[in-house]
This record gives sequence, structure tokens and C-alpha cells, in this order.
Amino acid sequence: MAKEYYTVSEIIGPLMLVENVEGAKYEELVEIELANGEVRNGRVLEVNYDKALVQLFQEPRGLDVDSVKVRFLGRGVEIGLSPDILGRVFDGQGKPIDDGPEIIPEIKRDINGSAINPYARDYPAEFIQTGFSTIDGLNTLVRGQKLPIFSGSGLPHNQMAAQIARQAKVLGKEERFAVVFAAMGITFGEANFFMDDFRRTGALERTVLFINLADDPAVERIATPRMALTVAEYLAFDMDMHVLVILTDMTNYCEALREVSAARKEIPGRRGYPGYLYTDLSMIYERAGRIKGKKGSITQIPVLTMPEDDKTHPIPDLTGYITEGQIVFSRSLHRKGIYPPVDVLQSLSRLKDKGIGEGKTREDHSDIFNQLFAAYARGLEARELQVILGEAALSDIDKIYFKFAEEFENRYIQQGEDEDRSITFTLDLGWELLSKIPRMELKRIRPEYLKKYLPKFLKEEKK
Repeated sequence: MAKEYYTVSEIIGPLMLVENVEGAKYEELVEIELANGEVRNGRVLEVNYDKALVQLFQEPRGLDVDSVKVRFLGRGVEIGLSPDILGRVFDGQGKPIDDGPEIIPEIKRDINGSAINPYARDYPAEFIQTGFSTIDGLNTLVRGQKLPIFSGSGLPHNQMAAQIARQAKVLGKEERFAVVFAAMGITFGEANFFMDDFRRTGALERTVLFINLADDPAVERIATPRMALTVAEYLAFDMDMHVLVILTDMTNYCEALREVSAARKEIPGRRGYPGYLYTDLSMIYERAGRIKGKKGSITQIPVLTMPEDDKTHPIPDLTGYITEGQIVFSRSLHRKGIYPPVDVLQSLSRLKDKGIGEGKTREDHSDIFNQLFAAYARGLEARELQVILGEAALSDIDKIYFKFAEEFENRYIQQGEDEDRSITFTLDLGWELLSKIPRMELKRIRPEYLKKYLPKFLKEEKK
């Protein structure tokens, strides 16, 4: 039976101090009943002898320390799970907001799951096709990987995240694939964009959508990614599905963490964020992966906006340490009207070599990636030289690479918001672009692949 107390001594912001408490537990769920019968929720944030610090899920407005009644429920924050959860839209507390029926759960789980045991992890090794050449061709996503998108304010990360959610697929096998999409601290307009986009394209049928709006309580924002990952774990490891989890925007999540930390009067770390930010982020990111003996998997794409486009800011900095690479957006490409504005030279997938090659993508993938990367870097050097010294300073080969860089951005990086490219198309496009560079310059591609693939594109060029 839930224990009830009338011993609230203090309410400061989203925090409530309850005294003379017996047996309260960390992360325990709490109900707060007002004098008018209204019930609000919270959770235990800290226990010190007979005092419990409770974090409120709703605004503290209307709470009176003399009349409020607090019930400790003896369990953590839970979410009800069943196969019917697919195709549904929830708020940050796991309540349906799509006018559909209530979920009748087969099982309830605490949202504060733990990271996957490193000993039980299976190594990521299978290719996931996102339909973006900049990811599939150059920064390949592998099943079970954590690959964040580093964006900036005003850049089209929401459009790219929605497009990945509807296009992502596992090739070669008929396997069950689902997307869990959690949006934190977004505007009403952005929420409508995501819901309308998923409904319009039919992607909602295989998606579970969590929406936390900017005017929702900060505490709810902290629970949203944990709700999403608990659902993902159920779909992956109970229902044997391959799940892609997209979390946007992790910067809003970290800001909520900082707000609660300040209310607790904790000693701040870098730029005011709590000293445990790294640990907190790792508890979210490390819930992705594959488990030995299990068919399902969780692949994670966290999206974060870098304040002032600063990669050394604590959020992208710590995220980079925990995850296996990053997709970095470029504001200069965005100004040119290029979508998605992915900065190829700064982006990286540390597991790309595990998911490409014969039997996964194509035998020539690794060589094509290396040559495209080198040629584009050389083209950008030629562009800088032209800006400083003028076009007359460029040699004939510099001019070829200069033109290659322009075409690479306009054809390889640039693609439409409804354009879903296959990996074969992406690799062939790479060959087509490289066919305009003298053969003697293609030093990073093995001779047998040059002989096998290049003549086809040289003939097309002559036509």
C-alpha cells in the first residue's frame, strides 16, 4: 500500500522536499494530491535519512506546502508495452496523444534501464541503408551503432532525421524493422511537421513517436529518451525487431538536465552543466547495440544542435567520446542551398569498414570511399588557392579537382527531401564523378576494380 505524507517542508522550482519519510527509494514514483483533488506526479531524486527530494513532472503552480498530500508508490516510472505500440504517438510521459485507444500492456517496464553489458554485446557488422549518399557511401551506418548528427541552429536536421526515419532499411533479408522517434523540447510547428510527415509517407505504421514540446516541464524532457529506449528494447529484444532510435534534440535534453541541477544547487561543471553530464549521456547512448544470442538490435542516431556551431561545447564534445563517429553539418553548404549540408571531411563513422564490402554493399565500396574523400579534399584545396591567388595560379590538374569539388557537392552531397538512393546508385554515382579525373590520379582504387567498373562510365562520358 502506498505511504502518504503531509510533511512537505519546501517547494523550490521543480523540486519538493518531504520530511519524516520512511523507506523512500531513489527513482521511486510519487503522486502529489492537491487540496482540490488534482493529482500530479513526480519521482524521488535524492534520499537523505528521513528526507526525500522529489522532482515534479508538472509545474509547481498551485502547490501549497500546508495542504498537499504526497504518496510514495514503491515503484519507478514505468511504461506499458505491447505490439500495439507501433504506429502510435505519445507525449514525454508515455501517454497517447493521437486520439487512439489506450494501450493495454502485456508488460510494464521501468524506463530507467541499464546500458548493455559489454561482455554480452555482439559486434556491429551489418549495413543499414538510409538513402543518403553522404551516409551510405562515406559514413556508413552499421546495425547496432551510435552515429550522432552534429547540427546547428537553423540547419535542416529535423528534415534529415524525418527522412532517415522513413527511408532506413536493412538490405538482403526480410527482417522486421521499426523506428522509435523521440523529439525533445521542440515547438508545436516542429511537432506537427514530424507527425504530418510520418502520416503522409506511411512511415508511422512502423514508428513509435514520442513528442515533448518546448513548453512541457523540463523533468518530462529528461524522461522522454528513456521512454523511447525502453520501447526500443522491448521491440528489439522481446519481439526480435531491428530498431532505429532517433533522438532529437539532445541539446534540449541537456539544457533540462542543467535546469534541474541548478534547482538542486549542485556545483556546476563546464558551462554550468552538471559534472555527471558524461555519465548521464552514456546511460542513454550505451543502451544501443546488439546482444549475443538475440535476433534484434538497436541502432541510435542522436541529433544535437551545437551552440554557436562550437564542436568543443560540452554536449557535442562528450557525445563524440561516447559514440562511434558523427555526421557534421556545414553552414556554408547550407548557404549554398545544398541539402543535406553534410561536411564530408569532418564527418566520420568509426564502424564503416565493418558494414561495407562484398556481401554487404559492394566489393569496391571501400576504395571508392577513399578516392572520393581524397579527391574532394584536393578540390577544396584548389578552391582555397583560387580564392587567394586567382584562377591563373591553378595548374591544369588543380582545375580538374576544382571542378570535381563543385560537381561532388551539387550531385553527390545534394539530394531531394524525397529522394531515396540505393547503395548501388550511390556507388555508381561515385564512379561517374571519378571518371572525370585522369586515371593516373586514381591511386586509391585497386587495378582490378578500375578495370571492372571504370570503362562503363568512360563510355557513358563519350556518349
